[in-house]
Amino acid sequence: MDVNPKMAVLTDFAPGLLPNTSLMREELFPIREVARLTGVNPVTLRAWERRYGLIQPTRTESGHRLYSMTDIERVRSILGWIERGVAVSKVGKILAKTEPFEVLAQVIPNELVQTDYGQWQQQVKAAVSAFDEVQLEHVYGQIFSSYPLTVVFQDILIPVWKLLLQRHEGFGQTSEWLFLDGFLRSRVLQRLLLVRVMQPRRVIVCALADQCRELDVLLTALYLSSVDSAIQLLAIGQPFDELILICEKIKPQALVLVSSHAPAGELPRRLKRLAMSLDCQVLLAGDASDLAQESLAGSSIGCLGNEGVLMRQRLKQFLAGNLDT
Repeated sequence: MDVNPKMAVLTDFAPGLLPNTSLMREELFPIREVARLTGVNPVTLRAWERRYGLIQPTRTESGHRLYSMTDIERVRSILGWIERGVAVSKVGKILAKTEPFEVLAQVIPNELVQTDYGQWQQQVKAAVSAFDEVQLEHVYGQIFSSYPLTVVFQDILIPVWKLLLQRHEGFGQTSEWLFLDGFLRSRVLQRLLLVRVMQPRRVIVCALADQCRELDVLLTALYLSSVDSAIQLLAIGQPFDELILICEKIKPQALVLVSSHAPAGELPRRLKRLAMSLDCQVLLAGDASDLAQESLAGSSIGCLGNEGVLMRQRLKQFLAGNLDT
């Protein structure tokens, strides 16, 4: 079905999906099924609930736990942070900062927002599962006609990308992720070329070692490109030790390092030495921003966060000298 590009957001529903399907009849799962779906054993799930308050399942009259799909996705998020090196005791604080829909929930019921995003995600998944680039391009254009750039990527497309990345156990799922990843990287590159301005590069964006994927770096550059600063994007695989050389040649105002992992081992010390060796501001972007506060305490390294609008605001403030590290 073709959707009018001027469709009214949050009021239209996909064929076969009634408005009250997800709002009033949400399926609930027992703990053994959640363990099967996520790979987290029941003992751990109960510990996350009792000790850390990370999950709050509903209870039957007899006391049995029942989990919603939202709970299951939260379990997967917790796993993702733990795999990145975050202690489980600190995951709750990070999730509280990154919980989606906080602003819109003040105006629009959270269920309606999620339902609308979910409909677009289902169309993306259908095109990806069919390896249909023409249809995927069509849906991609329709989403952009209804939402701003940050919502398109952060709330609609990237969650699908992450979900496919996590689920490689089934035949064909790796191919689906590669298909979507290649499509998104090419489209983000197109947008970066459109906003590129021919003036001295004031901000360098670079992956930190092998701690993120190319799409993470491309999106960071795209989010920051709307700031009044020309962006120079360094290639994946850029040697860390040669960043000093590049900054001496380009003389940027800021070097933005993108990472999805908590700085571990010698990395915090190397980052601090790098910052002391440069004449520009060193900034950390991506999920690592919320993970690096303790290890980088006392340094001049600033954190931009992992959300597009926040990244832009903080970069502007750092460049203007209005935000302390």
